[in-house]
Amino acid sequence: MKKDITSFFSNSKYHMADITHKAATFRRAITMGQIHVGEIGFTHIKNQTLPKGDVLKLAEIAGVQGAKNAWQQIPMCHPLLLDHVAIYLDLDEKTHTIVVYSIVSTTAKTGVEMEALAATNAALLTLYDLTKPVEPLLTISNIRLLIKEGGKKGLWVNENGIPDKLRDLLPTKSERPLEGKTAAVITLSDRAYNGIYEDKSGLTLKQGLEFLGCKICDYIILPDDKKLLEQTIKRLSGKVELIVTTGGTGLAPRDITPETIAKLSDIEVPGIGELLRSSSAPHIQSAWLSRSLAVIIDKCLVISLPGSTGAVKDALEVLKPILKHALDHLGDKKHMHDDPKKGDKA
Repeated sequence: MKKDITSFFSNSKYHMADITHKAATFRRAITMGQIHVGEIGFTHIKNQTLPKGDVLKLAEIAGVQGAKNAWQQIPMCHPLLLDHVAIYLDLDEKTHTIVVYSIVSTTAKTGVEMEALAATNAALLTLYDLTKPVEPLLTISNIRLLIKEGGKKGLWVNENGIPDKLRDLLPTKSERPLEGKTAAVITLSDRAYNGIYEDKSGLTLKQGLEFLGCKICDYIILPDDKKLLEQTIKRLSGKVELIVTTGGTGLAPRDITPETIAKLSDIEVPGIGELLRSSSAPHIQSAWLSRSLAVIIDKCLVISLPGSTGAVKDALEVLKPILKHALDHLGDKKHMHDDPKKGDKA
């Protein structure tokens, strides 16, 4: 039997993590660290009188370079095209300390924690290098990751706390587009229904919608049964604004989700199915075999997703920017396009 190339090389002692089949999603990381420079060093830094020049400006530039060069310094770090890097320096006169904050973001298959940490390190080392001629007793400390976004865990915040000034950077209602919306999650799986295995994709979908601010009014596991699915959707469609199913969108004989939903449809929304397939296909070719679709039933948007946790996560990422707009339309909310001068942009 022919071995898969990836599995052949998986026994190597040193190798980069294989992210070939992961979807590129938005990633962001914020880090911090500090350097104690003493009274003499702090005075020179503040007054811009260090022998080698303005260390604050140079530290910011060094931090940006540090983020961009992280992959060259860390052997197993993936090279990434970064969308944004910024360094903020905070001078604490009471403790004669310079605090460095770094933020790095991009859309990629892996996180940017290392890039953000490298940015903070580079800025701190530049502060050290330029300050040591006037003060040799310097201490770098408390370098740590504060916040990261994206990937499997979504938002992660350091459990030891973050500075108060960064609290406003945590997700707010404006970043939770489905705040106030109602939804139901339906898993289609014979094996999950019979307790053979845990329904992971349905739970992932439920948690993902809740993270976006949605209130989950019902979470149901059904077998791959047309009649039960039809009855459930009819019961829920007049009570919630959004129904999302997971499972039963493939080509197997018992994959009955798309045709069952289509049978109940008032209006088709073909663009959503096309979006789900085209966004996944670059890293998962079998995405073209998915029959995911979206329809409107009794002013309720119904979307069917494949039955894997990876597919659900990818789908939530690509649907996030458009779900609120879609649900507002169905709820007869007023939009900018209601202005006849601006036209309908939907």
